Amino acid sequence: MIQKILRVSFGIVGILVGMALANMLLTNTWILRTLQINLSPELEFVFYGALIVLFGLIFFILFPLMLKGVKKLTKVVEASMENVRLIDVGLGIGGLVIGLVIAMLISFAFTQIPIPWIGGILTISIYIVLGYIGFSLPIKKREDIIQAFQNNKREKEANVPVGQKRAAKKKNAAIPKLLDTSVIIDGRIFDICKTGFIEGPLVIPVFVLNELQLISDSSDELKRNRGRRGLDILNKIQTDLEIEVQVTEEDFEDTHEVDSKLVKLAKATKGKILTNDYNLNKVATVQGVDVLNINELANAVKPIVLPGEEMKVLLVKGGKENGQAVAYLDDGTMIVVENGRKYIGTTTTVLVTSILQTAAGRMIFAKPKK
Repeated sequence: MIQKILRVSFGIVGILVGMALANMLLTNTWILRTLQINLSPELEFVFYGALIVLFGLIFFILFPLMLKGVKKLTKVVEASMENVRLIDVGLGIGGLVIGLVIAMLISFAFTQIPIPWIGGILTISIYIVLGYIGFSLPIKKREDIIQAFQNNKREKEANVPVGQKRAAKKKNAAIPKLLDTSVIIDGRIFDICKTGFIEGPLVIPVFVLNELQLISDSSDELKRNRGRRGLDILNKIQTDLEIEVQVTEEDFEDTHEVDSKLVKLAKATKGKILTNDYNLNKVATVQGVDVLNINELANAVKPIVLPGEEMKVLLVKGGKENGQAVAYLDDGTMIVVENGRKYIGTTTTVLVTSILQTAAGRMIFAKPKK
């Protein structure tokens, strides 16, 4: 159907071309004088009609061949442009426009030539030459043009005051941080934000607030306390810290799980998820969402100990294996002391034998110093 409409339209174009050609021939006195033709009004009408019908039929009949040629030309252009970089296309088009503008300005001088056909030939020639130069030269000099832009950018950055640089850098680095329920209840996010290591804004989705509300209204006392603790932490972040906090009303009605909604929201806002949920961490990472895990941060900043180091620890209880005793560092790291059961309740100097790093944290194995 579309091809039929295009074919009819092409035939109409042929009719218009025939009319224009007939008008040009019949109004050109030089042609009529040269050919010694003197047409009556009736013959002029016949001439008009003949050219209109002729070109209309030619365009209508030749449309399939023209369409086939256009398709082949399109394929050739696509094949030739397949390996062309976008920057080359942009530079070529920009250079072509500049070249044609310069050619137009120069062609005004050719209109003053008394011999019309010489001025026409020169005008066409200058358009072709400058158009070609304008298109090809920027592509050949691509590296020089890019280098010039980069140098200009560096000069501008060098002249920007330090305060403005920092402000711009801070603005660009302000990626939204989406809080999940677990990290709010955990509470350590408040202390981390207080130190200034987290740059805002902090985004609290409404579905996370709803989940906190449900936990706060739970009949289970433990859950109820956890939910209320989470709401208290949010209130402290908003009132005691200068960090920007946003509550977003965006929800995903087609998704029921809070974690899935959080991942979708992070994708939509190009934000990062703040969590200490191991499963959410893995799911979000698989889906290409950046995650800031509080537990990983805590493990990263724990004191580093090496095998052979000495430390004084308070042995507080027995271990799982016979003769073992357990102690804890200030950050909660567990120390398992072999043959340390007899020292339970005392502060003992131990030697580190090995360190075990797990997803839950770091575990240190030691033995009493003899």
